[in-house]
Amino acid sequence: MLGLHFVVAAANVQELRLPREAPAAYARRLARDKARAVPGAWVLGADTIVVLGDEVLEKPRDAEDALGMLLRLNGRRHEVITAICLVADGVEHEAADTTAVYFRQLDEDFLRAYVATGEPLDKAGAYGIQGYGAALVERVEGDFFGVMGLPVRLVLELLARAGWKYSFEAASTVNSQRSAGTAARDGLGLEGGSR
Repeated sequence: MLGLHFVVAAANVQELRLPREAPAAYARRLARDKARAVPGAWVLGADTIVVLGDEVLEKPRDAEDALGMLLRLNGRRHEVITAICLVADGVEHEAADTTAVYFRQLDEDFLRAYVATGEPLDKAGAYGIQGYGAALVERVEGDFFGVMGLPVRLVLELLARAGWKYSFEAASTVNSQRSAGTAARDGLGLEGGSR
């Protein structure tokens, strides 16, 4: 996306919420821990969580847990918090985004059919808005990309803070080099989040 060259690297970070840790602080800590865990001059860590009231909905343990989460979200408003941390030449830059998501009121058979696709099993809150889970959503108030797990505008802001300004010209040069079979000069190590 955007013509940015990056390498995806998994961070070995345990995703456990600390006692009394606020949801936004939890997402920020995980993004920071992921960025710190991956070696590289420029590394972006991200984490996305789903919050319903005071409850943080992690990735479901199994299909029944996924169905239970979806039944709790059904017909209701919840928040999706995505935090990112860019470690650039040893300096950490952080940002977070909160988006309100409203689920449609759906019957249990519809939710069971969604769970049967397998898509919810590795997603915080048991849905992926960028896939079949879009059928569950009535509306979004905020950044759609944040709900997907990577708020692009915040990534670009952190890159600018670190001294790298995005340009369409540079992005098209990288894409031209890729199509010609040459490697791009610079890349970001990217550690994904829960979504």
